[in-house]
Amino acid sequence: MSASSLPNPLISRRRALQLFGIGVGAAALAGCVPSGTAGPAAGAAGLNGGDPTDFSFASWSLTEESAKPALEGTLTSYEKAKGVAIKRTAFPYNEYINQLMLQVTGGQFTGAAHVDVAWLGSLAATGKLQDLSSLASGRGYTSSALQAATFDGTQYALPWTIGAIGLITNSETLGKVGVAPDAFPTTVDEFEKTLVKLKGLGGGLIPYAASTKAAQLKDILIWMQTFGSPLVDGDTVTIGDDASVEAVTWYKGLYDQGLIAADVDRFDARSLFAQGRAAMYDDAPVGRGAVTKESPDANLAAKLAPVSRPVLKAGDTPRALVWGGAIAVVNGAGAPTAGDFAQYATSDLDAILADYKLRGLPPATTEALASSEVSSDTFGAAFSERITATASSNPLWKFTAYSQIESAIADRVQAVLVGSASPKDAMKQAGEAAQKLVG
Repeated sequence: MSASSLPNPLISRRRALQLFGIGVGAAALAGCVPSGTAGPAAGAAGLNGGDPTDFSFASWSLTEESAKPALEGTLTSYEKAKGVAIKRTAFPYNEYINQLMLQVTGGQFTGAAHVDVAWLGSLAATGKLQDLSSLASGRGYTSSALQAATFDGTQYALPWTIGAIGLITNSETLGKVGVAPDAFPTTVDEFEKTLVKLKGLGGGLIPYAASTKAAQLKDILIWMQTFGSPLVDGDTVTIGDDASVEAVTWYKGLYDQGLIAADVDRFDARSLFAQGRAAMYDDAPVGRGAVTKESPDANLAAKLAPVSRPVLKAGDTPRALVWGGAIAVVNGAGAPTAGDFAQYATSDLDAILADYKLRGLPPATTEALASSEVSSDTFGAAFSERITATASSNPLWKFTAYSQIESAIADRVQAVLVGSASPKDAMKQAGEAAQKLVG
């Protein structure tokens, strides 16, 4: 195990950012961090010369077959090195933040918590997350990655993996309708025509395994932005504007034509794609491990092709959502060792590369990004170039009620899909419901 995690002086930060294209998207977070009311919890971050103790670690990834081995490897290595025991706490992703919030606010959980960067605002508002800025210093994190794990100017977490969510395609299936990944449709109209051609292949193929279950319908937000909705203007939620209505109307059209399918969330989409029943779906880089492991096609990994999301009109910038994982520390029993673990898991080069070998997720330190193991990854480079390079944060993240806002919007979008509401009425209601949650 290497203790070295300082930046390689031979590799510039700009070059490291280029390798994974995280500069544009993650930097956008700097101007869109949530604003909260609670400060960091009392308590010194890290061991500070103290003896390590047992602590708890929470993560949704411990429930996922494709990710669990990597996390177990990191946890076990730390346990052996420090002579401590780490209590695992796990909830499925779709339940994770609500369950974690309940335990944190109720005092049942202290220690290290794996967090989606979108959740930092809600968790920090509990006033129980430690300020980890002292642990972030001198560890070689890229500045954009650090910003992604910042809330209201405080380093509430250490960045672990920073990337984006975008379209993943099966290049072999696309080839059957004469579309190469590097010539993927650039406009929404061309994209829809390609979906129609894919449906024409028959065999029950789902052209686009887009999210249609409420639990994952946040994906519609990126299409609303594609159609020109800002989602938020200051503290005003703009959903219900013409662009958001147009986007949902278009999405409903795909649904009615059978170009997207009913009752699909991220996990369903991965399964459909892995089984060759879908030509494309939306995912972060973490999806690669899941679909290739589940697929009966031993060559699927070589067929995976990240592509840029189509735009409304030529010249627009493709939209993608910044995605990332970080480790926060909840003050209380075991917190000093939890902070030391957070630093180890996210910045120790050996720990990062062992994790990367199994999960293939873009790391957050300059040294790891510049390593041969990471920089030679063809899929990762294509994902960076075509998706992450133009990714931006979700402007709704700045509100501490973000999760509830997202659910309110998703419920109304689903009403449109099943035909119980018109796009115009539903988006007006969604915007009003979201605004009430903003306050």
